[in-house]
Amino acid sequence: MSHHEHFYIDGEWVSPVTPKTLDVINPATEEAFTRISVGSAADVDKAVAAAKAAFETFSRTMPAERLALLKRIHEVYLERFEDIAQAVSSEMGAPLAFARDAQAWAGRGHLESTIKAFETYEFSEKRGSTMVVKEPIGVCALITPWNWPLNQIVCKVAPAIAAGCTVVLKPSEIAPISGIVFAEIMHAAGVPKGVFNLVNGTGPDVGQIMASHADVDMVSFTGSTRAGIIVAKAAADTVKRVAQELGGKSANIILPDADFETAVTKGVRGCFSNTGQSCDAPTRMLVPRARHDEALAIAKVAADAFRTGDPNAEDTNLGPVVSDIQFDKIQRLIETGIREGATLVTGGPGRPEGLNRGYYIRPTVFGNVTPEMTIAREEIFGPVLSIISYEDEEDAIRIANDTVYGLAAYVQSTDIARARRVASRMRAGSVYLNYPDWDTMASFGGYKQSGNGREYADFGIHDFLEIKSVVGYGD
Repeated sequence: MSHHEHFYIDGEWVSPVTPKTLDVINPATEEAFTRISVGSAADVDKAVAAAKAAFETFSRTMPAERLALLKRIHEVYLERFEDIAQAVSSEMGAPLAFARDAQAWAGRGHLESTIKAFETYEFSEKRGSTMVVKEPIGVCALITPWNWPLNQIVCKVAPAIAAGCTVVLKPSEIAPISGIVFAEIMHAAGVPKGVFNLVNGTGPDVGQIMASHADVDMVSFTGSTRAGIIVAKAAADTVKRVAQELGGKSANIILPDADFETAVTKGVRGCFSNTGQSCDAPTRMLVPRARHDEALAIAKVAADAFRTGDPNAEDTNLGPVVSDIQFDKIQRLIETGIREGATLVTGGPGRPEGLNRGYYIRPTVFGNVTPEMTIAREEIFGPVLSIISYEDEEDAIRIANDTVYGLAAYVQSTDIARARRVASRMRAGSVYLNYPDWDTMASFGGYKQSGNGREYADFGIHDFLEIKSVVGYGD
């Protein structure tokens, strides 16, 4: 039975209070492949009430019980792995190999890292005659984006459960089906009634209602900085905790001693991964001025090697962007880059040759980009790379930090001591040296307008806890 037109509240699949549906579009075809129900304040009230009632008992469970629950969720997740990958491919247009190896894998990776961190997590600490204890914060509203649906769902839900919280999840209405599969996983794993709830819907009709709800104790939001500001304002009246992972415009500093062929090629691939729809993508490549033209030539070869097309085709490694809104925005920004005088190295406006349908973007590289240009400052969220020249190391650091964002930064050098020194100057929540493997045990979150709070592993667990000091506890 399909649950696409139901919500998951208090351990049951239920219909919305007021029936209303929304088509879910496959961005590769521009056609609806299913539809979901979208909720309202009345549905949020039901879900929050269920979570509040469940919190009374779930918050008092022993860590060992919650650890066993997370392990059962992990087992069922692996059983449904292919279903998750197929859902992500349909709702996002992700190539199937990427949907499996990156998107579906991300949820698995976060479950495993949360379990590993939880096994040794300490919820109390003695300081003299004071006992400092960490307690679950309460009912948590989780609002997740469309670009990495399972990554963001699991890196919120898993630590919330580890902490002893209960949750109401609103996945993105653009890519909601993988979230519904995840709710089915939670049900099959035997998550107690009310501990996990799901309500689909739009930001204004569901997300903002969750954020402002008097019985919600915390909001964890991932999305654009613009939407994050709206969520924070909605939450402010009830003085609840708000954790945010927002936008980014990450710099990739390629130092003069780097292996340029490798550094530039991998930088292009990193920018274009997930069709450029990653908030921490290295979208600004900073290269020494004397080697700018060399970098352009290498980047063109790397970009032109991408095969854009049908997500089900084996040789496709770049799918469409997620929606018509994203497609139009990226087209406008590419045209703006040309108009402002950047050098179009490859790609450009319009769809790739032979593709007349689907939200496909031509893999695009700009050279001679200056830090003041729109494409160097705005988050594009598509396969578009800006290459910027710098004079020396100090200039590179200045340009890298000259942004309202601070989610990630990248440094490439054959001298690890030098790379570390530059990393220490980056105003960003994560700095990646020489393209390391993804580490789900690292913290994730941003400086400045990229948000606040940290996710992944024990960092995520911490954000769902309150700190209480029992003074005079005794020996």
